[in-house]
Amino acid sequence: MAMPGPGEMDPGLNVAQSYGRLLKTHREFLVTHIRNTQCLLDNLQKNDYFTAEDADIVGACPTKPSQVRKILDLVQSKGEEVSEFFLHVLQQLEDAYVDLKPWLSETGFSPSRFIQNKTVVNTDPVSRYTQKLRQQLGRDSKFILCYAQKEELPLEELYVDTIAELVSFSNESLGSLGSPAGLLDHSAGVLNEQAETVFVVGDAGVGKSMLLQRLQSLWAAGQLDAGLKFFFHFRCRMFSCFQASAALPLRDLLFQHYCYPEQDPEEVFAFLLRFPHTALFTFDGLDELHSDFDLSGVPDACSPWEPAHPLALLASLLSGRLLKGARKVLTARTGTEIPRPLLRKKVQLRGFSPDHLRAYTRRVFPDRATHGRLLEQLEANPSLCSLCAVPLFCWIIFRCFQHFPRAADRAPQLPSSCLTLTDVFLLVTEVHLNRTQPTSLVQRNTRSRMQTFRAGRPTLLSLGRVARWGLEKNLFVFNQEEVQAAEVQDEDLQLGFLRAGQELGLDGAQPTYEFFHLTLQAFLAAFFLVVDHKVGTRELLRFFQEWAPPGKAAAAPSGSCFPRLQCLGGRGVVGEDPFRAKDHLQFTNLFLCGLLSKAKQKLLQHLVPASLLRRKRRALCGHLFASLRAYLKGLPRLRSGGFNQVQAMPTFIWMVRCIFETQSEKVGQLAAKGICADYLKLTYCNAHSADCSALAFVLRHFHKTLALDLDNNNLNDYGVRELQPCFRHLTVIRLSVNRITDGGVKVLYEELTKYKIVTFLGLYNNQITDVGAGYVARILEECESLTHLKLGANKITSEGGKCLALAVKNSKSIFDIGMWGNRIGDEGAVAFAEALRNHPSLTNLSLAFNGISTEGGKSLARALQQNKTLRIFWLTKNELNDEVAESIAEMLQVNQTLENLWLIQNQITAKGVTCLADALQKNTGIKEICLNGNPIKPEEASVFKDDKRIVCF
Repeated sequence: MAMPGPGEMDPGLNVAQSYGRLLKTHREFLVTHIRNTQCLLDNLQKNDYFTAEDADIVGACPTKPSQVRKILDLVQSKGEEVSEFFLHVLQQLEDAYVDLKPWLSETGFSPSRFIQNKTVVNTDPVSRYTQKLRQQLGRDSKFILCYAQKEELPLEELYVDTIAELVSFSNESLGSLGSPAGLLDHSAGVLNEQAETVFVVGDAGVGKSMLLQRLQSLWAAGQLDAGLKFFFHFRCRMFSCFQASAALPLRDLLFQHYCYPEQDPEEVFAFLLRFPHTALFTFDGLDELHSDFDLSGVPDACSPWEPAHPLALLASLLSGRLLKGARKVLTARTGTEIPRPLLRKKVQLRGFSPDHLRAYTRRVFPDRATHGRLLEQLEANPSLCSLCAVPLFCWIIFRCFQHFPRAADRAPQLPSSCLTLTDVFLLVTEVHLNRTQPTSLVQRNTRSRMQTFRAGRPTLLSLGRVARWGLEKNLFVFNQEEVQAAEVQDEDLQLGFLRAGQELGLDGAQPTYEFFHLTLQAFLAAFFLVVDHKVGTRELLRFFQEWAPPGKAAAAPSGSCFPRLQCLGGRGVVGEDPFRAKDHLQFTNLFLCGLLSKAKQKLLQHLVPASLLRRKRRALCGHLFASLRAYLKGLPRLRSGGFNQVQAMPTFIWMVRCIFETQSEKVGQLAAKGICADYLKLTYCNAHSADCSALAFVLRHFHKTLALDLDNNNLNDYGVRELQPCFRHLTVIRLSVNRITDGGVKVLYEELTKYKIVTFLGLYNNQITDVGAGYVARILEECESLTHLKLGANKITSEGGKCLALAVKNSKSIFDIGMWGNRIGDEGAVAFAEALRNHPSLTNLSLAFNGISTEGGKSLARALQQNKTLRIFWLTKNELNDEVAESIAEMLQVNQTLENLWLIQNQITAKGVTCLADALQKNTGIKEICLNGNPIKPEEASVFKDDKRIVCF
């Protein structure tokens, strides 16, 4: 087919007979809506339609409208081809001429192939700024920030997704977040359609910053929502660098303190204001924000042009007073909350699962032999695996892998004994201190650990002085003067403990410093408190005031927290700042306990007088026990089900962690004696698998029977393995919503069948398959005391269902079975029907949401004709129809012991309900049949309104 010639008209043009006439007809419309003249001039010149003289003539016009008029005059004077190309440029560069898109669609403009082959360059300021942002974020996110400043680790090679769950306002799971891009997904997990902030929470080191870095990388590569043209990333801690007198407009915050447009910043900012939904902001670490500046007396920052304090700009961005419609992702540590009106989504990060850990191991050690050996060592050391569930700690352990003792084959060897978090940070500190030692292929560093720490004592004390001062002030970024005041030397800065940079908000180009992670800052602060001769016991225990119950803690130092409540959610609120996370203080307490443990005395006795070390250790141990006893005594108690139940809080988890770090059997025994309850409830405490090591360290000394409720945490199989020393005492074990797989269930089987005292086993909403169901069935068969079993929302199919049903049939003690949300289908239902027939003890049974249809439903109904124990039966969300309803009706004429029958969300029509209603005329035992969500019309349901036992709506 021949190529159309210059100026050839396209038959799709339906408004004007020529392109020139189209421009003439809509001249004033174009003059009004074309703002970017430079982009047009660039393209007309590049394709030789305009000369330099033409461009100069246009540039001489004093106003933008007059420039557009001159361009139109010149274009029309040069003929149809130029007019067509002019329209083509308007169509191709949507960002530059966004207001013209509807008009171009109405005209039906479609350029000829000749014009389509012409080069169109995008010199639009918005597009160029977007490209600059992509380049900057791509560069900044390419490498992972390391504790060793000389190392560069590519993000793409090492990044592994962690467990990320969408959660409700009350932190109940709403499903998994599939990928970082899911943060911006409008279809899942939305809690408030009017809000704009996605709130990501997680413990220290769990991967919040890494998730944002991955998000930046995806946007820079064009793999996020194509409509996002701006990406602004800020770390909240850097807002602490601004002085109280600082004031700047929003434009300066974005351009001068983040990324400046190379061309027409006014036009870029105007586009951002018109289309805020094209912008994504990420703010990392709300809990690390600190300022003495009080916003309570400052007007809200509602104008993008009026100067305001940067903290006021941050608050107004999050609340939507500025750039309403822009998307925001905000991170903070667990326990930090923001007002619900701001919260669009909430995401809980939970670290590595066993599968993630294996994937990460293969990424870090691509050599098959090396990663295979490492995985074997990890599997043999559940306490180490538990620590590795936190990505930061895993990364530190792996980076220090080559520094562990070597076996005979010269391959790195992980320690086989119990490893505490203090051990890990002592190791990484030793690695840092040895950076200055010469090493080669033929000569390795031969300094002992004691020699290394003795030589590094001055460095650690100066760094620890900075770290402690920062924690007292709730500061994580330090300027040059603050670092020099602590006597930190230039050579100390080369070790990698402190990371240098130049951050916004400070006068001039003065550098800033921060520890590579707040956990390292906490460790060095604890090291200083232990080793410095001038620190007394009162100073040593200062941060333990965070354990005191609300209202009893000593007042925080003046200016120690930023009044974010006022700026985010209202004014005039007083009291403790609910946005302030205390993990850094709790980590300091934990490291104090580890450093003052007996195991560390051999190392520290060369750094601090033995008498002072003993005095500090005695003070710490006494305070630990007294604090735990006072804390548990102050918790609310409840007599329920024959148990003296106590609801512990996350503070209890921190206490137990600290006790574990001491590795003192005596302290563990004293702590166990202080638990004056036989039901310990630790739900929603964000406990990890490593916390199970700490719990077991204490609870193994609890010599009475105990009920332990750990529902809704993040324990996984490693946590179950760590609980092994406790199972001999546990009668109630609740591990629902904990990502436990068949491997964890196997451990439960091996342990629980040893002692045979368990009465309640809760494994709801885990990842158990038919294999795990087989282990549970064996527990049910061998543990004759088991009365309650909760296995709902797992991955059990008909095979696992049949196995469990047979165990139920053979059990003489089981009272309550929960199987909601599995897929046992009709085969599994038939097996449960056989178990129900003449069962001596089963009272409550849920087979809801299990894919049961006609065959299974009828089998269950027939079996119930011979059952005299079942009182409550849930068959919600199955596929039961009228035929099943007829069988149930026949059963109800015989069975007089069933009291509650739930048939919600099935396929039963009015015909089936009629059968059930007729059967109730001969049944006096049933109290309620729930039929909500079935295909029953309101007028049909009205027929049964007189029978209160039939509930249709």
